[in-house]
Amino acid sequence: MANRADEIVDRRRLRRKLTFWRVAAILIAATAIVVAALRLNGGVYSATQRDHIAQIRVEGTVTEDEELLERIAELAGNKAVKGVIVTVDSPGGTTAGGEAIFDAIRKLAEKKPVVAQVGTLAASAGYMVASAADHIVARKTSIIGSIGVLVQIPNVHVLLEKIGVEVDTIKSAPLKAEPSPFNATTEDERQMMRALVLDSFDWFVGLVTERRPLDEAQVRALADGSVFTGRQALGNKLVDELGGKDQAVAWLETKGVAKSLKVIEWKRAENGGWLGNPVSWIRAVAGLLGFGGQGIGFIEGYARDRIFLDGLLSIWQPAAGSENTE
Repeated sequence: MANRADEIVDRRRLRRKLTFWRVAAILIAATAIVVAALRLNGGVYSATQRDHIAQIRVEGTVTEDEELLERIAELAGNKAVKGVIVTVDSPGGTTAGGEAIFDAIRKLAEKKPVVAQVGTLAASAGYMVASAADHIVARKTSIIGSIGVLVQIPNVHVLLEKIGVEVDTIKSAPLKAEPSPFNATTEDERQMMRALVLDSFDWFVGLVTERRPLDEAQVRALADGSVFTGRQALGNKLVDELGGKDQAVAWLETKGVAKSLKVIEWKRAENGGWLGNPVSWIRAVAGLLGFGGQGIGFIEGYARDRIFLDGLLSIWQPAAGSENTE
């Protein structure tokens, strides 16, 4: 009986070992397949191995995106990257976010030739990002411009009065934590915020004056908040050329970048899953509440472009229901 028991134990041990090595073999094979796919498809692995033109996208609302800033810094230090295309499709966002990305692209341009390729829209902080490149290509019908700064002050004090809610505030000075959504805005508060906006606006005008073949007076004439088509922007010297990726690659060729190099997109690293993404939470809740695809898209966009923005904004806001074609 003892020999029989020992035999059973040995068989079980052997079975566990076989299972372990089978799983290990599957994992090794899967890893090899992934590496091979990345090599063939121009993924992250090949992006660090073969000479290529890197493409990064700045899309949606501009914020101080740490992951994007790290990606731009990695491009600057990667010897396989011979040129960079920054594809911009953005209505703008926060001035601090635009400034951070602008500075990162300028540092990148000290080491690699950088061209911006505008899709549907590069307005406000989106145009700020595009202007960091040494050459801007836009579609004939792209929307360009909206050079300016704004601050929005939500105010609910009338609503609170109607429902009988009072907010008592004790503060060290009259302008501390003002303007506040809990009381009407005073003239002193408006003057303070206007000075803040105008200082950032002067900075934005100076940035465009520095980057574009325009003097300050010309930039200020264009910086009344107006938007322009790509064709108008070319005439106003806000962009350098009309076209798309092919024209961007052709410009890089004039800077010594081989036209035969493959354009490889350096994509966003998806870390943390949906649990770390507040917009994903909203998408999930909207789905549970029964909203359809368009409803979820509207809620997601509104949350991303309104709820999670704070501080000074440089953003173009099209009227509801307006349509753009590329």
